[in-house]
Amino acid sequence: MAARIEFEEAQDDMAATLFLVGTPIGNLEDMSFRAVETLKSVPVIIAEDTRRTRILCDRFGIGARLVSMPAFSESERADGLVRGLLDSGESWAMVSDAGMPGISDPGSFLVETAVAQGIQVVPIPGASAVVTALAASGLPTARFYFAGFLPRKGEHRRRLLNELKRLTATIVIYESPERLGATLEELRDEWGERRAVVSRELTKLHEEFVRGTLGSLAERFKDKPRGEITLLVEGLHADAEEGSALDDEALRREILRRLQQGDTSARDIARELAEVSGRKKNELYAMVLSVRESAADT
Repeated sequence: MAARIEFEEAQDDMAATLFLVGTPIGNLEDMSFRAVETLKSVPVIIAEDTRRTRILCDRFGIGARLVSMPAFSESERADGLVRGLLDSGESWAMVSDAGMPGISDPGSFLVETAVAQGIQVVPIPGASAVVTALAASGLPTARFYFAGFLPRKGEHRRRLLNELKRLTATIVIYESPERLGATLEELRDEWGERRAVVSRELTKLHEEFVRGTLGSLAERFKDKPRGEITLLVEGLHADAEEGSALDDEALRREILRRLQQGDTSARDIARELAEVSGRKKNELYAMVLSVRESAADT
């Protein structure tokens, strides 16, 4: 009881406070005591999906009013919600469907708007698929890069993949079950064979970690799996940084792909691939000419 009184007194000292409350990514038993107490203490909870949050509130006896702020309308609704928070002088909370708000979920734009208006933002830590998957992956954890959801297609995706493949840190990616197999195959083609882990349904009944190489996992997940997916891929080995980040076969595939696009000269292709692979430009220029000649003969 003393802890609860101390908690409530601390709340009273904070005017116009926005609490970012981490919620379970699957297993409701991962909800923290502090998260429950915070949500019980506020009159309003801003939720990504009020239907999902109502289940959580019913489970822990939380009676706050729920206000919806889905991802597609965050930028439109943030100003009005911040004004309401300021006008009320109360403390409100923000939750996403799972994990920490703002991490590949609604919340970041709301936080930016609140901070600009002088509202205190207080994080209440909770579960995160990123660190949960990383900790049990068996890949290096000292340094990692969270890429979130990759762009679906186009130049933005290509440029990001080129940047990511040069990282020596473990790379963490969120992916949909529908696109997992294709993404694994694309990463294998672009980055070469690397160790990787597909983590699925974290903290839930059918939690699974499937470890292998990008190629073996691409074969394993040709058929669409079920559930939420967090993909982890080992970074480029340090001893490969000054050598080739791509083997000859992968380079030839990339050269052919770029030639088929028809919007880049042979010298530009050689220059760009030299930056990515660490190979010499004149070596790559000769390879481009060879691939172009072979393609013309077929």
